[in-house]
Amino acid sequence: MSRSVEPRVAVIVVAAGSGTRLGADLPKAFVEIAGTSVLGRALHAVFGMTEAAQAVIVAPAELVSAAESIAHGVAGVARDRVDVVAGGETRQASVAAGLAVIRPSVQIVLVHDAARALTPSALFDAVAAETTRLAHGVIPGLAVSDTIKRTDAAGDLLETVDRSELIAVQTPQGFPREHILAAYAGAREEFTDDAALVADGGFPVSVIDGDPLAFKITTPADRRRAEDLCATREGAPRIGIGTDTHAFDDAKELWLAGLHWPGEAGLAGHSDGDAVAHAITDALLAATGLGDIGSVFGTSDPQLDGAHGEVFLRGTRARLESAGFRIGNVSVQVIGNRPRFAARRAEAEALLEEFLGAPVSVSATTTDGLGFTGRGEGVTAIATALCFPVDNFPAANPVAGLPAGERNATSRARRLGE
Repeated sequence: MSRSVEPRVAVIVVAAGSGTRLGADLPKAFVEIAGTSVLGRALHAVFGMTEAAQAVIVAPAELVSAAESIAHGVAGVARDRVDVVAGGETRQASVAAGLAVIRPSVQIVLVHDAARALTPSALFDAVAAETTRLAHGVIPGLAVSDTIKRTDAAGDLLETVDRSELIAVQTPQGFPREHILAAYAGAREEFTDDAALVADGGFPVSVIDGDPLAFKITTPADRRRAEDLCATREGAPRIGIGTDTHAFDDAKELWLAGLHWPGEAGLAGHSDGDAVAHAITDALLAATGLGDIGSVFGTSDPQLDGAHGEVFLRGTRARLESAGFRIGNVSVQVIGNRPRFAARRAEAEALLEEFLGAPVSVSATTTDGLGFTGRGEGVTAIATALCFPVDNFPAANPVAGLPAGERNATSRARRLGE
């Protein structure tokens, strides 16, 4: 397996529980929520993080292969950042199994319950950033809004608890690597969460604001709530914007919009510098919440050295489709003095449509001599993408489902009014 990415952050996703309270035939992490497994949904958030993290999935021993298949489907080309291990008899033993495979480069460890499947990527980013800033443990939590009563074993009321001192704790919980490893090495008892274990080891832990979407799917009612949220959130079309800028490099050949431009100076970059393809990639990933070009196609990956735009676009399309999305259409504008796009516009659109399986429109403009593009120092591209959940993909889309040749001809005819 390639280890081209040296992650600074690892996320241990605990998916080894039986989930008996959910009343399903499968362990909870493998139950589907609106057509996608709980584990798959949790991992979409992990791979949507701003920072490229190692994902360690801890699964039941008999379902390690199934967990690996789910993880690789979500990760796509980032599968080299995935490790799957068998869990233990307890949650604590399962986390310990995950800690055993974190990579040497990892400095920050996040531990996340797969059952909190709708947790947004932004909460992972916030926990990782605050753990880095404070150099100690950080956990997300929500203020308790209900009145809390303490009762005895018989259910008789004893007292009202001051809720101003209470929070409902969530995951992911973040810790410096050395803190959580030391705490686990010295653990004397079982704790209900990692923050309690780390605090018992003598390390400080702070709280940041959590997110209502990070609720735990435990009961059938929780599952119905998650289904309803997904139906509402995922049924709507998604719009994303992406931009990319590259300076000219006289030592390289120019590749732009997937096309080779003989006689033109190339664009600087780890890949071929195709600003159009890169902007489209970011727009598609932004629309679907599946990360960005930097986290999905890292510049540290030697396999992307000199890679053409087709690699990014086909890889992004596969990532979207594995996550249950279809591309509606893409519009991209190129800003720069050269190359001249007019003569090759239809050719560029046809090629991009072949890569993406959706209509693409390309336009070009200049900045009237202003700025770095106006001075002829490079090219900028701005892309907008419209994506749909598969179940809500417009049946009337005249291009969807056609073979590439027919699709391109149909799309061009529609634009030209033929």
